[in-house]
Amino acid sequence: MLDIYDFYDKMERNKIMLSFKGDITSELLTSILQIMESKLDNMQEEPKIKKKVYNVLVECLQNLYHHLDIDPSDENQARYKSAIFMIGKIGPEYSIITGNYILREKVNPLKEKLTKINVMSKDELKEYYKEILNEGEFSDKGGGGLGMIDIARKSGQKLNFNFVEVDNRYSFFSLNIKIS
Repeated sequence: MLDIYDFYDKMERNKIMLSFKGDITSELLTSILQIMESKLDNMQEEPKIKKKVYNVLVECLQNLYHHLDIDPSDENQARYKSAIFMIGKIGPEYSIITGNYILREKVNPLKEKLTKINVMSKDELKEYYKEILNEGEFSDKGGGGLGMIDIARKSGQKLNFNFVEVDNRYSFFSLNIKIS
């Protein structure tokens, strides 16, 4: 069994302000956002940075909530409904880290979209965002990829992402967003 002090120490060394692992619900999202708003207020963070962190946080949490992939024929659904979220701050830079299971057939399209977003300039991202809005290219879950574009625009950083194959159906998608 993992020693709780080692776990605590690792979180302390990595300046993790808040961490969660489990099922993502709308009530949980509301609670996390309230907690982080309070923490940012207590840290007396600059309004500009506070707004950036909060906005990116909202997008990241909405992605976790709206884009959980569950195969209804899978008896182990509970495992795949679980996600992880962490926010930390080292020096002037915040890190928002999320991770969740996705169906393997969705990995390549998502990787292509994220790679496309990462090569765009600030102005190109703005135009791409408008283009998707105007063309109405929305998925069955409603977004059309606007959340990821918004995260890149608001953070001003490239999207740091990874996929780990878990089994023949699922991969684990992780996203680490830096904000300064």
